[in-house]
Amino acid sequence: MDRDRLAQALLDSFLEELEGHVVSLNRDLLALEQAPARAKELVPGILRTLHSVKGASRAASASMVENACHRMEEVLEPLIHGRAPSPDLFELCFATVDALDDAGRRLASRQELAGSPLETLLPQLEQAAHGTPSRTPPGPAPKLEPAAPASAQKPVEAEPEPSVPAQASGETLPVRVSGQKLDALLGRSGELRVAMLRLEGHAESLEALRDDVTGLRERVRGTQSEATLRRVELELARVARVLAQDRRALFQSSTGLDDEVRRARMLPFEEGCTGLERAARDVAHGLGRRVRMEVHGGGLELDRSLLQSLREPLLHLVRNAVAHGLEAPEERARHGKPEEGRVVLSARLRGSRVEVAVEDDGRGLDLESLRERARARGMEAPEDDEDAARLVFLPGLSTAQKVTAVSGRGVGLDVVRAQVEALRGSVEVAFKAGQGTRFTLDVPLTLSTLRVLLVSVGGQVLALASEGVDRLLRLSPSDVREVEGRMSWVTPEALVPLASLAGVLDLPPGPPKARPPAVVLSAGTAQAALVVDEVIAEQEVLVRSLGSRVKRARHVAAAAVLPDGRMALLLNPASLVRAAGGRPSAQFFPTPKEQVVRRRVVLADDSPTTRMLEQSILEGAGYDVVACADGAEAWERLQAGGADAMVMDVEMPRMDGFQVTEAVRTSPRFGRVPVVLVTSREKPEDKARGLQAGASAYIVKSAFDPTSLLETLRRLL
Repeated sequence: MDRDRLAQALLDSFLEELEGHVVSLNRDLLALEQAPARAKELVPGILRTLHSVKGASRAASASMVENACHRMEEVLEPLIHGRAPSPDLFELCFATVDALDDAGRRLASRQELAGSPLETLLPQLEQAAHGTPSRTPPGPAPKLEPAAPASAQKPVEAEPEPSVPAQASGETLPVRVSGQKLDALLGRSGELRVAMLRLEGHAESLEALRDDVTGLRERVRGTQSEATLRRVELELARVARVLAQDRRALFQSSTGLDDEVRRARMLPFEEGCTGLERAARDVAHGLGRRVRMEVHGGGLELDRSLLQSLREPLLHLVRNAVAHGLEAPEERARHGKPEEGRVVLSARLRGSRVEVAVEDDGRGLDLESLRERARARGMEAPEDDEDAARLVFLPGLSTAQKVTAVSGRGVGLDVVRAQVEALRGSVEVAFKAGQGTRFTLDVPLTLSTLRVLLVSVGGQVLALASEGVDRLLRLSPSDVREVEGRMSWVTPEALVPLASLAGVLDLPPGPPKARPPAVVLSAGTAQAALVVDEVIAEQEVLVRSLGSRVKRARHVAAAAVLPDGRMALLLNPASLVRAAGGRPSAQFFPTPKEQVVRRRVVLADDSPTTRMLEQSILEGAGYDVVACADGAEAWERLQAGGADAMVMDVEMPRMDGFQVTEAVRTSPRFGRVPVVLVTSREKPEDKARGLQAGASAYIVKSAFDPTSLLETLRRLL
């Protein structure tokens, strides 16, 4: 390796190391500031970190960084021997750590350190260390970058590097992999999973083709074509077996790769909180307050991209908690509170979601002030306290009495909401007057793949995250009320805002239907029902960013790559829920006309999600659907009211699909009712058992297609 490449490699290694040391210095200085009596315990660790930075900077020829670390060692070393630290000393040390961080960024972008904050601080560090015995290095002092005049510079000790123990036999050395490489690897893994889903569809198509050839051979039995079709049938069977084997092997490999990549990307939540304690301390110091920050659930491992995306919203909320939430020490004392305020960051898993909270023990929200500011801007001030509390998320609305570096412009919490919603999440606020405020962020566990519900609206296929879908329903006029010019879906508990998704997105509306399909979305505690043209399917998709050219697409969170390679826009549920509440009334139903006789289908599946999806598809095609939670209920409903057809899962409690099919076939009354089995059991022996039981058709869920189900029913009826 030539000299230039070696120098660059040393610099890159130093900058990567410096980033971690800056974190350590901030953490240990904060601990020292909060507990000066622990100086003998904490200062040696800080000195070891400075010594490491000093040695690494020497190797990378960053002599100004080396000199600053040496001066800071001289400033801190007397604390071990009983010298009491002053507030000015802490300010100088924190400023030096910030300057080291700034120097790292400058060096990474090939900038000189002359004129940097670090150069400005060097004379102050020397002055703070003045009078402290300095260790003089043997031999000539190293050459320093231009800073203070040469007469003011003190030589930096050329100390030996700390020895590193030999690697123990069999011990694995840690390897650092850049986040960009992990992001790229995860993207490739996601594409492989989508290709896997596409292959499953091809396998089912091949099976269907084989069945068609078998049927055709039966019709030409005894002719010359029979032998040819038999050869084609056997070859298709062979290809299907090979494809099934390859599909299983690919599925195992792709699933394993995806799991390993995700595991490699996981970081503890506490790493995502790095630097927030320092931010809280700086805001509190500037306002004359005291704060202690705690992290609960810090060991919970989350995807690094999620942690990076949460960093800015959490920074806003922490600064807001200190600036707006916590009271001054004397005010806290008057109310019987500790003079030191408390800010708690916590994280916990809730299924496929992560709940992150920022909570303080301050004064709570001033609702009257929020209402007053809202009225001053010509806005309606809600009487309900929960609705009034949400005013804090509106742009430009602040309760601060004056504009400072951290508050008063009314942009922080609006930014938080926008950034969290961009993650397909939501943010809620709750408070107790005089006791504190809690902001809760609800975000998905992964940002790369997602299970979505596909709907058709205005001629476009759009995606909605399944985790945000409460239920699917078919509306009837009795379900809908018009209240103050706005439509609502009536439930026993409340009136849910109802709107057309085409209207919200400014897309061409579809024709009115007798029972239009609707999707009920939730965002935090809010709900809305949105009418769509058609519910298509539920699938796993790969999520892709819209890119830098599309900064803020209205109601759109990202793009979804479908298994067939097509793209669909992934909609933002929180944005849709808010928009639905303000839509004027619309016409969802056609004008009254003669009632059409609808065929009755008994549907049975023990999965509520699958049952809702299939019910929506069947009702959209004009069927009258009786939905059942298991096979026994389906058999009872058939006996009580009859049916034109049955659509059932196989694996269900009480009676499975095979048992119900056998009961239907042995019934003198219902023996001719078509039975369609829709199941995840795809082995040949399962299909054979279903047909032997008397099933009219057998559809595998992994390749479920609404068109094939409807076409099967049309053919059978």
